[in-house]
Amino acid sequence: MLARLVLILIQVGLAIWLAPKIKGYINVDLQGFDIFLYAAIFGLLVWLVGIVGHLILKDVAQPTPSTLVVALVTAAAFAGLTFIPDVMEAVQRVVKLDTYYYPLVGAVLGYAVKK
Repeated sequence: MLARLVLILIQVGLAIWLAPKIKGYINVDLQGFDIFLYAAIFGLLVWLVGIVGHLILKDVAQPTPSTLVVALVTAAAFAGLTFIPDVMEAVQRVVKLDTYYYPLVGAVLGYAVKK
């Protein structure tokens, strides 16, 4: 249980640190839909860190390709939530969270639920 918590913290930290650097190498103008590119990057990073975490941490199961799919789909779903004003308003009342982090939350939740 502690190993999975450590893995989640590492996934979040590395994704926050690496995603802007990776996006900098991708020269695509998505005209306001960059959040979906971040969703793909976050989903992939969370899965890759899960694979490395499986090799390093004890009691962490190896993620499967279906785990990658679930992480990508939930990240995209959470990115899509940012385009619904009522959802954004309700969430901002509870937690002050930048829209950049919504796909990351989705990717980590999708990864954790699949495991």
